[in-house]
Amino acid sequence: MGTVDESMVNMEKYPGKLTLKVVITCVLAASGGLIFGYDHGVSGGVTSMDSFLKQFFPSVYEKETHLKPNSNQYCKFNSQILTLFTSSLYISALIAGLSSSPVTRLLGRKATMFMGGLFFVSGALFNGLAHGIWMLILGRMLLGFGIGCANASVPIYISEMAPYKYRGALNMCFQLSIATGIFVANLFNYYFSKILNGEGWRLSLGLGAAPAIIFIVGAICLPESPSSLVERGRVEEARKELVQLRGTPNVEAELNDIVAASEASKQVKHPWKSLFTERKYRPQLTFAVCIPFFQQFTGVNAINFYAPILFRTIGFGSNASLMSAVIVGSFKPVSTMISILLVDKFGRRALFLEGGTQMFICQIIMTIAIAIAFGTSGNPGHLPKWYAVVVVGVICIYVSGFAWSWGPLGWLVPSEIFPLEIRPAAQSVTVGVNMICTFFIAQFFTEMLCHFKFGLFLFFGCFVVLMTTFIYFFLPETKGVPIEEMSKVWEQHPFWRKFVQPNQGHKISNGDSKS
Repeated sequence: MGTVDESMVNMEKYPGKLTLKVVITCVLAASGGLIFGYDHGVSGGVTSMDSFLKQFFPSVYEKETHLKPNSNQYCKFNSQILTLFTSSLYISALIAGLSSSPVTRLLGRKATMFMGGLFFVSGALFNGLAHGIWMLILGRMLLGFGIGCANASVPIYISEMAPYKYRGALNMCFQLSIATGIFVANLFNYYFSKILNGEGWRLSLGLGAAPAIIFIVGAICLPESPSSLVERGRVEEARKELVQLRGTPNVEAELNDIVAASEASKQVKHPWKSLFTERKYRPQLTFAVCIPFFQQFTGVNAINFYAPILFRTIGFGSNASLMSAVIVGSFKPVSTMISILLVDKFGRRALFLEGGTQMFICQIIMTIAIAIAFGTSGNPGHLPKWYAVVVVGVICIYVSGFAWSWGPLGWLVPSEIFPLEIRPAAQSVTVGVNMICTFFIAQFFTEMLCHFKFGLFLFFGCFVVLMTTFIYFFLPETKGVPIEEMSKVWEQHPFWRKFVQPNQGHKISNGDSKS
């Protein structure tokens, strides 16, 4: 897909330019990624702060501070109660992600985003003011409801608003916000750990309300997407919105395709049932499940959540571990910017395949490096400074590979391949699978590190090989394909075309039915 001939046809059919309104709209919507990223980054840093551990998890604090020199370093942070602080968020995010589908479909994308912002502000305040574990867990669950709502609505909103030529780059602003949120959280953790007599963790957790407030304001000010307006019978409003978004009055072809998709959507009374039972949706269902599953089993969130803990495990001090997390986190926004510049030029498949290869090589190097330093006993000798620098450097390269491939593409590709009639339901599946897998990683990482030891990175590496192979054989290129004509990529794919026969989707406007 995305050949010169097809791109020329699409340019003639969908004229328009990249308007300032589109850019501002998509950037504001993408700010929902800040709350997701901030939470990713803040939890691992807070759980490595001695003052936080001493107040809420004293048994872990005692184990960590009184660990004998010849003890197993792999297991010193192994506590299922401690990891529940991080993972509890993703159970509520799963519930919110699955239940937000009817809200997104009936009330629009903005309503779901607004709800998500309110939940997140409440959760951040509960965490920042916490005086017991129950307040921490309740706050985390409220944060989860907010993240579930945001992740179920933001990617599809941006894909619907963006011109097809720039859809990849604009959608990746969501991942850029996530990466920025992670970096800011790591930075705050480092500085706040030194102030307020050990109570700096309250600022780290409570300031999560700041990006949420930005997101709420954005949700209030944003226009509704044309697809959502048409879906609710407001066609004239959708036409006016398209004119402003595309910067041209010639929007009839795109509007007609949206209306046709909406008419097809109305024929699907039970989108959840259709998604799981109808053969023609088998490609979309496969990617709605596999992409978020593989995204989490790259192992990157083990580093996102527990980078400071991981660095302390391999011999860094408390402040050094937090600073190392800052250094690693700084690579994510830069790498995501590179992806934004490349995704609509080189396509989705190229970035997926390069990123997977890069991550696998880094995981092999990390496995060898940690095995040499700790062996199976977890009892390190003296580690020279250069050795620690090498480990951090390899992790930075690994994180960069994820940040310009599986990170942003894990949200972009699902959001653009779903037809309108099943789009909210399918996006809910994507969010649900993502949250289930994220919960598993967050809850059991320290347990897995304790038992798998250095082999944990090899465990994730096997999944990287599997997912890269999966992309090579089964993902068609979606670069340059208008979102309402995405059915063509399945009709032309050597494997998926036997599931999706030509002309099964809605008819294309202006009599255009080429395949």
